Amino acid sequence: MSIKIAIDAMGGDYAPEEIVKGSVLGAREHNVSVLLVGQVDKVKAELDKYDITGLDIEIVRADEVIEMCEAPGSAIRRKKGASIVVAVEQVAKGKAQALVAAGSTGAAMAASLFGLGRLPGIDRPAIALVLPTMDKPVVLIDAGANSECEPENLYQFGIMGSAFSSKVVGVENPRVGIINIGGESGKGNTLAQDSYKLFTSRENSTLNFIGNVEGREIFTGICDVVVCDGFVGNVTLKVTEGVAHMMIRQFKDQLYSSLLARIGAWIAKPALLKLRQKTDYNEYGGALLLGIKGTCVISHGSSKALAIKNAIRVAKESVEKDVNGKISRLYESNKL
Repeated sequence: MSIKIAIDAMGGDYAPEEIVKGSVLGAREHNVSVLLVGQVDKVKAELDKYDITGLDIEIVRADEVIEMCEAPGSAIRRKKGASIVVAVEQVAKGKAQALVAAGSTGAAMAASLFGLGRLPGIDRPAIALVLPTMDKPVVLIDAGANSECEPENLYQFGIMGSAFSSKVVGVENPRVGIINIGGESGKGNTLAQDSYKLFTSRENSTLNFIGNVEGREIFTGICDVVVCDGFVGNVTLKVTEGVAHMMIRQFKDQLYSSLLARIGAWIAKPALLKLRQKTDYNEYGGALLLGIKGTCVISHGSSKALAIKNAIRVAKESVEKDVNGKISRLYESNKL
């Protein structure tokens, strides 16, 4: 039986057009069943554009939509028929094994937390994001779910990030580090210092903790999992996106600045396409919300079809490789 994934068809800047298109692509390429959750008339109008012969795609009715500007907590309580709420319900009721959402991150997190609950021992779910480095990808956790944390939260993020890196990224014995302003144990704010002490005080811990990691070292491949509170993580992510966009834009400008540069660009085109693919968030699909009793992939708000297709791949892999089971087992051997 194929894995069934619920998709919030109304979430995101390009919903439902790109969400439906990406869902069709994902269902075909990744051999999964899809539940498109949203306003039936709009979703069906988009779905009718494609030949879905042989694909298991079903529309689930959800008449309401939570907008990006709405307060997540109150919105999901007020709008019981919102697409993200109904999508989570599909997982909670066992009608789907995972969900993908490109709308409000806060709404997806709140709906998942209230509708699915937390894994045993995990105090706060966290967003795990895969970032490219000069070596293999690094997992950043938390990328924005918790703006204020305690050392125990960061320790749990280390457990969840290590499980994710091992199961999905394929890293054996992932190296875990704390984002800090210096490598020494006494560097950083109170949270960073106390977290360092907590990680190093666990004599029987199976986590491969390597200490503090400076921001400039994240992309060198010095570690496989970097932990931080959601405020630092989200700022790190947004700065990274901004710098990458600026560099690519400036690089393009230089490539077309002269005839000789254009000839060089044509010769280097295959390498440039590979570079673009490696740094494009659409290729990564989305980030996993770890720590909940289920699988939730949160995609970028501006996701188009390619990103949704790849988010479906992430969701499928997470279910198949039992990331939650790995988190629970790792927690039991490393719990405080």
